[in-house]
Amino acid sequence: MTRFFSLMALLLASLLTALPASAEQTKQIRNLEVHYSSFPSTFLTPDIASTYKIQRSRYSAVINITVLDSSQPGKPAVQAVLSGTAKNLLGSVKNLSFREVREGEAIYYIAEIKHANEESFNFSIEIHATGASGNLAFQQTFFVD
Repeated sequence: MTRFFSLMALLLASLLTALPASAEQTKQIRNLEVHYSSFPSTFLTPDIASTYKIQRSRYSAVINITVLDSSQPGKPAVQAVLSGTAKNLLGSVKNLSFREVREGEAIYYIAEIKHANEESFNFSIEIHATGASGNLAFQQTFFVD
């Protein structure tokens, strides 16, 4: 359980440092509340990266998605199938391979992507869960630290 709180604290910290105070990275898809973030893999401590088998690198980023059922009390996490692509400004497309991570009742979907310095990607992610399906689209620029 402490790993869960460690990962959540780290993800929250990465969101707070990367976004303006009023920004929120969520999207409603019918009864699904989708929370998403992307951040450099070096934001993770070596212990957390090792636990979740994430390669820490200056040239690697993590996409993290959680799908909640907003029609249920407490908005429980739900299992989903995710597939997607990341397209850079030159038109090069990278397929995203999501894997499920479970910590207690929490469910996360994590994908990793290699990037160059100042490389921007347009992400397009299809989300399929019981009762709802939809597309999540967002743009992110990554920097080598």
